[in-house]
Amino acid sequence: MAIKKGLKTLAENTPDFSNQALGNAINDIKTKVNSDWVTRTFDVDQAIEDNNVLTLTQKNDVKETINNVPHLNIGRYLNDVIRHTNTILDGTIIVRANPDVEDVPTFLEILQTVQSIQTLIPSLFDVTAGEKNRDVNDHFGTLNKIFSETEDSSKPVLESITEHLLTLNRHNVNAIKDDGDIEVALDNLKNFIDSVVADSTDFQQTLNTYATQVNLGFRGINLFLLNAGIYGENTDIQALGTGLIADREKVVTQMNLEISNLSGIRDYVNGLTNHMGYTSLAEDEELRKLMVNLSQNANWKNYFVDYTSNWANLNPMYNTNTDSDKASVIDRVLRDAGLPDVVDHVNLDGVANKAKKDDRINTENFDSYMVETIITKCCEQLGISTTNRSVFHQSELLLNNLNDRDRQKIADALDLNESSNTLS
Repeated sequence: MAIKKGLKTLAENTPDFSNQALGNAINDIKTKVNSDWVTRTFDVDQAIEDNNVLTLTQKNDVKETINNVPHLNIGRYLNDVIRHTNTILDGTIIVRANPDVEDVPTFLEILQTVQSIQTLIPSLFDVTAGEKNRDVNDHFGTLNKIFSETEDSSKPVLESITEHLLTLNRHNVNAIKDDGDIEVALDNLKNFIDSVVADSTDFQQTLNTYATQVNLGFRGINLFLLNAGIYGENTDIQALGTGLIADREKVVTQMNLEISNLSGIRDYVNGLTNHMGYTSLAEDEELRKLMVNLSQNANWKNYFVDYTSNWANLNPMYNTNTDSDKASVIDRVLRDAGLPDVVDHVNLDGVANKAKKDDRINTENFDSYMVETIITKCCEQLGISTTNRSVFHQSELLLNNLNDRDRQKIADALDLNESSNTLS
């Protein structure tokens, strides 16, 4: 039931969902680091994305050439995250089998679908959605500040990127002349991309040249990181390469998880819903039989083959919370059933009559036996020794066995109930 307070105001407004918080957090990196070459990686990537002359193949080729050291191409992978979150908000991340007739989902539909998954997975698999890599942040983490906030003492990845770049920025990377100036190379590539008006052989050669210069510039920085020790006592930057690689890996892994989860989410939730739908048909005996006869998957149809017996085993009076509750449940069920119904082994008639009701006892010809003989024969059938034992001793041992049997039957029923009520 919806809370009424504030509901009218909510209905009179729109949520205006956006990825502005993520964009602001990424822009903070450029502001705090204040590094011309880092900012230029964003600008070059966006210039490639926005250009209307380059073909898709040309764009991909340039991106691949200048992404030879991916953890240094900061703008590329962080711009990718921004573009990724845009596709979540506008629904285009969802793969549509038939785009001509299938609508692009709204963000509300995506939210509701993820909410359904949070309920369906525990119902079907007895684990949390998170244990299947399907919790809310496994779908929306990039939008939900997963890169800016953590629930433990670990450092948020955007903060880690900032610190690593600040450390690197304290060293003049343009003084690394191994393969040229990275800032000049990035400027040259961006300016050329912004200026192109037509495709030609000369155009392609120039594009390749500028892209290669960026490639070499990144290579120079990376060699500096890998060989920091040879430049002096720069021990603080020797771990920067590893740190920046780990930062990018966290970002890309999260983004890829969301793409994997959301792109096919319609089919995924339909599959879960269908499984729940089949179970609702199991109550119909004829439909249950039909599905068993049609299915070629033994593992799948076991649920329906065993449905009747498992249903018969269910009994809410046998439900327990823990193993320690089982003994108390057995005691309660025994009391409710009026058991033990015979408590005095001296009552030979009572013991004999109780034994006759035991499904382990063959009572053939018992009507012609004296009660003492009945007790002896019952002991023999149950493997209770009668040698050198009086009838009263036999009766005591027999009664103990019968009462233990009552308790065991309830324990077995409890186990069967638990088994039928446990996901498998």
